[in-house]
Amino acid sequence: MNEITLSRVVPDVFRDMIQDGSGLWNSNVTFRRGMSYLVMADSGTGKSSLCGFLYGNRRDYSGDILFDGVDIRRFGIERWSLARTTSLAFLPQEMHLFPELSVYENICIKNRLTGYKSEKEIVRMLERLDVAEKLHQPVSKLSIGQQQRVALIRTLCQPMDFLLLDEPVSHLDAKNNDAVASLITEEATSQGAGIIATSVGYDIALDFNLRLSL
Repeated sequence: MNEITLSRVVPDVFRDMIQDGSGLWNSNVTFRRGMSYLVMADSGTGKSSLCGFLYGNRRDYSGDILFDGVDIRRFGIERWSLARTTSLAFLPQEMHLFPELSVYENICIKNRLTGYKSEKEIVRMLERLDVAEKLHQPVSKLSIGQQQRVALIRTLCQPMDFLLLDEPVSHLDAKNNDAVASLITEEATSQGAGIIATSVGYDIALDFNLRLSL
């Protein structure tokens, strides 16, 4: 996948509130592979909704979202399954980790589907983000910031054309923000992937090609 295009997309809940050309909503915007984008928004203005629309988890919007010119409303289960394992990697704000499972078990749930990373590569990423010593601990025993780093590593265990990041550093200090940004940059660059990140004010430490508002 090389392009994601939003054509006059508006969340249903904002249908009577959004004016023409009001930031990203109700506008024509194209995200291109290999570029990095920061979508800045106040809480409650739709940044998580945007990620849900792009990942196909939500359909409560008007307008069109196109992947390489194809309307995603036409995608079936098989097309979405393929996209989510080979083209779209997504780190949701809620993280969706299984608290009773260990760090490694949580990551392997994703990696077994894709076979993309070796155990050595996974451990190396955990070391870079300073959570390797938690490898066999239940996720419930980790801090929120540690859980956020584990969820990111799980997200990176797949091939991708675009990486969607919903508030990826909201629980991290500056040092860990830098470490996360470095790992994301390395992984995205190696695959020529585009990055679409959201923020309410505390941004991930990346050099963005374009900053947009909702």
